[in-house]
Amino acid sequence: MCGRYTLLAEEVEILREFGLSSPIKNYEASYNIAPGQNVLAIIHDGEEKRAGYLKWGLVPSWAKDPRIGYKMINARSETADQKPSFKDLMARKRCLIVADSFYEWKKTDDSNQPKRIQLQDRRLFAFAGLWDKWQQGDEQLFTCTMLTKDANDFMRDIHHRMPIILPKDMEDEWITPRQIQPARAKQFIQQINMDEMKAYDVDTYVNAAKNNDEACIAPLN
Repeated sequence: MCGRYTLLAEEVEILREFGLSSPIKNYEASYNIAPGQNVLAIIHDGEEKRAGYLKWGLVPSWAKDPRIGYKMINARSETADQKPSFKDLMARKRCLIVADSFYEWKKTDDSNQPKRIQLQDRRLFAFAGLWDKWQQGDEQLFTCTMLTKDANDFMRDIHHRMPIILPKDMEDEWITPRQIQPARAKQFIQQINMDEMKAYDVDTYVNAAKNNDEACIAPLN
């Protein structure tokens, strides 16, 4: 799974990396992005790519209670094309969730050690995500979830699941505005070979979502 990540890049770097032509409204970097917060995502509206904020924790359009979002921060890619909450979104509401590292907790004999995980050769990257719009009366929510998969060889020593990070040359194809069959979207992400990663230990200070400063990413000695 993925439950925390970072985005520390300057806005101009994000615009350049993802080929965006419009400024990002209210952009803020963060050392400790957590479920329930607004996260920077990119969609294609049929004319151009647009970046904006979605709440992390999917609330399906048909949900009666928006609190369901806290249970749906991640979606298993192996079954997302079949699940009622995700299958229609696999077909037509795919997004990029912008990041530059994520945290995972490795179980040890007496604790859970947080690690910061980055790509070896790329600073900015995008998680494969799904999004939806929920409305009840005058209340609207735009929310998202991250797709996950079984851990690869690198991540297996840390955790048995991992978020799907799209290769650079597959990002635009993932958010293509055309509708596709959910099974085809699943097949697309199953063929992904992710870039090489690196990781280092950080302090348990990052465990608290309220902590959001440079200490979150400081390497342990």
